[in-house]
Amino acid sequence: SGPLKDMNFSIPEGGGVRFIYQFTSEPPAVSFRATGEKDGIIDIAPRTGILYLNGSLDWETKKVHRLQVESLDEKGNIVKGPYTVTIYVEDINDNPPEFDELKYTGVVRQNSRPGKPFMYVHATDRDDPTTPHAQLTYSIFHHFPNPYPEMLFQIDNVTGAISPSKMGSYYLDPQKQDTFTLVVTVKDMAGMTTNAFTNSADVIITVKESLWKAPPTVRIQENSTQVHPVNISQVHSNEPDVIYDIFEKEKLPRLPFSIDQDGVIYVTEPLDREEKDSYTFFVVTKDNVGELVDKPLQIHVIVEDINDNPPVCQQAVTVVEVQENEGGGSNIGTVFATDMDEKDTLNSRLQFKIQSQVPAVPESNLFFIQQDTGILQLTSRSLNKRIASNYSLKVLVTDAVFQTICDVQIHVIDINDRIPIFEKSDYDNVTVAENVPVGTVILEIQATDGDEPATGSSYIIYQVKEGDPNNTFIIETDSETNRGFVKINKALDYEKTPVYNLVINATNPEPLVPGVQYNSSSLTLFKVFVTNVDEPPVFHKTVYKGEVSEDVPVNTLVMMVEAYDPEGDTVRKWLRIDSTTGQIYTASILDREQQEIYTVDVVASELHNANQKSKTILMLHLRDVNDNPPWLAMDYPFFCHPLSGGERALIQATDADKQWYYSTFTFSLMDDMNTRNNWKISKVNATHAYLSPKHTNFEEKVYNVPIIINDNGKPPLESKVNLEVNFCKCSSEKSCF
Repeated sequence: SGPLKDMNFSIPEGGGVRFIYQFTSEPPAVSFRATGEKDGIIDIAPRTGILYLNGSLDWETKKVHRLQVESLDEKGNIVKGPYTVTIYVEDINDNPPEFDELKYTGVVRQNSRPGKPFMYVHATDRDDPTTPHAQLTYSIFHHFPNPYPEMLFQIDNVTGAISPSKMGSYYLDPQKQDTFTLVVTVKDMAGMTTNAFTNSADVIITVKESLWKAPPTVRIQENSTQVHPVNISQVHSNEPDVIYDIFEKEKLPRLPFSIDQDGVIYVTEPLDREEKDSYTFFVVTKDNVGELVDKPLQIHVIVEDINDNPPVCQQAVTVVEVQENEGGGSNIGTVFATDMDEKDTLNSRLQFKIQSQVPAVPESNLFFIQQDTGILQLTSRSLNKRIASNYSLKVLVTDAVFQTICDVQIHVIDINDRIPIFEKSDYDNVTVAENVPVGTVILEIQATDGDEPATGSSYIIYQVKEGDPNNTFIIETDSETNRGFVKINKALDYEKTPVYNLVINATNPEPLVPGVQYNSSSLTLFKVFVTNVDEPPVFHKTVYKGEVSEDVPVNTLVMMVEAYDPEGDTVRKWLRIDSTTGQIYTASILDREQQEIYTVDVVASELHNANQKSKTILMLHLRDVNDNPPWLAMDYPFFCHPLSGGERALIQATDADKQWYYSTFTFSLMDDMNTRNNWKISKVNATHAYLSPKHTNFEEKVYNVPIIINDNGKPPLESKVNLEVNFCKCSSEKSCF
């Protein structure tokens, strides 16, 4: 309540009878009066001044009501006013959305681009469009049929645009299903509340065959004389007003094809099959902003052959060697020719014919050529070198249009009735280091052949017949001298194969005449000893890459690098350094007998400038300790049987430790009755002793004599050795048989 004045009120629509406001009177006013847009709904109680509604406001009918209110005295005269009272009607969500049509129909093409709208639905809501009451969202409630786990169509929830989904773009096919019914819903309140109004409509969609599909393979005859460009095919987009274009993946210097804006494809120039026999490119469609409209179509063009290439002789002169005793019907060689026209067609089919022979033989042809293969054969007659040692043939080679002459020289050669004979049957051996480079000649060998020089009957081919399964060696022949050079063909590896026992044979390219065979004279032996090279350790990787955070704590393990030794030795990491103090520590067990002096580079660099650094050399010399027991340094001793008395055998001891002074070894026999009764041992010097039998009653066999050797070091180390002593029959040179 309050005094009379200009006032504004906002009142939600609906709601029925209710009070709005009470105006208070000031003497001499005793009543109130309201005029204006009351519309039978708004009024004021004259005596109490209560402004009230006697019905429901409706935003959709009238959004604003303007009234004039006055206060009156008892005579009905105006005391105050008129004042303007404006009532604004507030919208409430009291209207459901309604589609423009009860049923929609649309057409979509097979393989249409996903997300490209082909139709729209539209609905309206009578509520206030500035409020959520009239903010509409669209969705597809269902579609019939629904054969896949995902819907084939999608709708833009704001615009109502309907388009194929990704699955629909792939699966829509009028041959399988040409009609779909969508149940499309529209919801107000922006779809954000369960109290929103919802309406629905059916959308009938017809699926039609795609216009956008690749044409069949295009075939174009090469070297066409038509006026270019020539129409060869056409494509059609499912969408109107698209821009057609061509692109190719091969990146050719030029693509002899174009397309116009009706989708007509042209070849722009004559094609040459021998230059390129097929083309593959793609046709695309774009909208006016350059975005792709349809999926690219692959166009395949095959260039068809015409007979436009003559036969070509593969060699300027085909040379054939024929032994004079070659039998009639024998294949003696082949004339090879090619044709650049398409393979396996009549255009490239070649036929051969002997056009002439010099010297000619009256009433007879010595040679015959197979028409379709070019294989040369002798006729029934054998050749005689005394009559003619060479023949010249002109061979006519033809295709369906062209012809070419190929020259053939036939040399009559001595029969191959002599085998190669090695000058040595055994080339003994050679010793090579395992790191000898590939290609190194390690031996020269020589065989001779008594057949006619400079022919296939006398030329010698050397091959490793046995002992080299991996082709580690290769033998090359000097064509003038027939000398063979044995070369390293693959890297040697002592650890895999320390010795090769090679058997080498010598043969001719021409076959031997019947009754003659290669024998042991065409074989030689050769042994290769491979020596070990102490190769440095090899890392498992040439580069080790790692990654750590820049804030890792000091002493964090970054990575492990691993190496192996080709000889199988243990690879050791033997020192480590404290990067701050420079203190150097051992990292593994050291052994003077493996390496006495170790040399390493030590680098010092500034903490904040790694480029500022210096290098020095650390040499570490290992002092010897007595950590190796002695052993016998000798072959097995023997005595000639039977004994005559007084025999003795000299034995020697040594060990791997450094000899700071002249070593003194002590020799003794094991303390057992049998040894003491049969043997005695006496020292000769610091490293040698005599072993003597105490009697002559020994049998002709090997005896084990247990001996103890002490090196007298600090600490002293001793070895117990079973010495094998042989009693054997001896030759006049005092050696065992």
